[in-house]
Amino acid sequence: MNIRRATMEDAAAIGAVHVAAWRSAYPGVLPDEFLAKLSVPRQAAFYERAIRLGAGVHVATEQNRIVGFSTAKRTRHNPLGDGEVETLYVLDDFKEHGLGRGLLRAAAEYLAGLGCGSAFAWVLRDNPSGFFYEHLGGKRIATSTTRVGGSDIPQTAFAWNPIDRLLDGRPI
Repeated sequence: MNIRRATMEDAAAIGAVHVAAWRSAYPGVLPDEFLAKLSVPRQAAFYERAIRLGAGVHVATEQNRIVGFSTAKRTRHNPLGDGEVETLYVLDDFKEHGLGRGLLRAAAEYLAGLGCGSAFAWVLRDNPSGFFYEHLGGKRIATSTTRVGGSDIPQTAFAWNPIDRLLDGRPI
């Protein structure tokens, strides 16, 4: 297992992981038509732009294959926290190997390096991996809805304040 900052050459593989992870995690949560229309090239273009702009994109590799990724950014005037872990996805065959924990920690290190003293992540309420964030010390601090594929989807915010709780990376 290796976790590193993403490069421009990683964008296509990150897009493929994004699409595969969403199609695996969200049937019955997100509209089927929306999941079917997910596009690897469109997602790759999104992540290529993020990487080019210097965003906190990290990848997890197994035998030089990208099998997971995370993205993080500093927030401005957000009462939930100084930094947000925007995405964290690992392919099904590579879950339970510590990759998610490593990617979350890499995102936290990136945010701490920007001066963030706290972090949060929005997680779809029915995401089957929601327990993961609590296991690593995330506290449920807010609920909301987000619009995905024309549907309002409930979500929960998990926070780490101070961010050191996340940097530690151990279950709490």
